[in-house]
Amino acid sequence: MARGWMGALALAAAVVAAPAGAQLMPSTFTGGTTGDLAKLCAAEGGDALSMGARGWCEGFMVGAGQFHRSITAQGGRIRPIFCLPNDPSLTLDKVRLAFVAWVAANPGAAGDRAVDGAMRFANATYPCPARAGGKR
Repeated sequence: MARGWMGALALAAAVVAAPAGAQLMPSTFTGGTTGDLAKLCAAEGGDALSMGARGWCEGFMVGAGQFHRSITAQGGRIRPIFCLPNDPSLTLDKVRLAFVAWVAANPGAAGDRAVDGAMRFANATYPCPARAGGKR
């Protein structure tokens, strides 16, 4: 448990120590917008700040995806917003990069809540097949 706190403190120190011109700021981690999430997802490199940003992005995506799956379970009343393809080559890293590209192509979404932007991206990128009667 102490190791987890130490890692969090090290990440916080790295964020605060980031150069003033860096794209990632402490507020990027707490801003909660689609644009903030895209900045975190776009982070590249092996430094602590970039690795922490990608971890934050991937954790957000996995958590949102698991929640979506839970509330849209088969037999439930809520229809899925998106349907991931049955493709073993689809990786979390590919989804992360596709999200960054989607936000760049849809700058109007940058100010939306991160979860709203993530769901709009997923709906546009991984639509569900049409059901009988033309409904998804």
